[in-house]
Amino acid sequence: MAKIPTQTINGKVFEYALLNEFLERLKVLTSVTVIENEPFKTALKCFMSFDEKEQSHYRLNASFAVNFLLDIEPRLANGINENDILQLEIVADKAGQTGDVRDVLAIRALQKWEIGISAKNNHRAVKHSRLSNDIDFGQKWLGFPCSVDYFEEIKPVFSNLAKLRTASKATQKWDTLGDYHTSVYVPVLDAFKTELLRLDRENPKTVAERLVEYLIGNQDFYKVIKGKNKVEIQAYNLHGTLNLPFENIKPKAKVQRLKLPNRLIEVVYQDNSQTTLLVTLNEGWQISFRIHNASSRIEPSLKFDINLVSAPHSLFSNQLFIG
Repeated sequence: MAKIPTQTINGKVFEYALLNEFLERLKVLTSVTVIENEPFKTALKCFMSFDEKEQSHYRLNASFAVNFLLDIEPRLANGINENDILQLEIVADKAGQTGDVRDVLAIRALQKWEIGISAKNNHRAVKHSRLSNDIDFGQKWLGFPCSVDYFEEIKPVFSNLAKLRTASKATQKWDTLGDYHTSVYVPVLDAFKTELLRLDRENPKTVAERLVEYLIGNQDFYKVIKGKNKVEIQAYNLHGTLNLPFENIKPKAKVQRLKLPNRLIEVVYQDNSQTTLLVTLNEGWQISFRIHNASSRIEPSLKFDINLVSAPHSLFSNQLFIG
């Protein structure tokens, strides 16, 4: 089996801690069941590989988050009757490829209701998408294909990288290329920038919205970010499915609905940078796209580290400090 990266293991441990905390808190209040699928078994295995001190640290963070979520999501603890069972599930990673970024789900089939949690351990990146000769980011992200011009523009760069990789039997390293930020990153980012603006021009009022949905997620969710001594909870309530009352029981805090953008304002390089583009959209959204080589060895693809720089003022965010 391939070695799982540390960042991934930590994420899985946090997913398990959250699911388990939901179970412990809710089993005395309502009927709960856990779907013990493969992702659950993987997360449990990762959790069990940690020592007791580390486990209790993750549990403590999870308990702060779960207590807060119970206050703002009354349907978690309240069922219609004994047949209204709350299902807890850890989602397979591949769901993220289709725009669903949720890791842990709480589902009430009888109420046709569910909420999802995106569990983040010390990092805030929203996506790690790739660019290469054969990746049509327009089609994959937005549903609109990239132009022939775009592929013609990036082809010499990626074809050259492929040749170098083959000639060196995949041993040549990036640092042998000298100033590869100028020779590789800039032409690829320029082509990406031109193409994104073209796609927006030809599909007005659609690309901006789809870009945010692709990056943030096409389902509403809570993002729970575990920090050093705090847990941050953000509510991505794009479609109005979060924070619903149960009968006459109202949530203890109000989560506003987020407005999706419908206009791409500009795409510019970050100041003094050859690696990062800033994409500004209306309604207060700004996203950074930092390009990098994922490996020290040359390969014919590049990776984006995509981060939300700013979100609308209506983004619900709450920090819980842990003593």
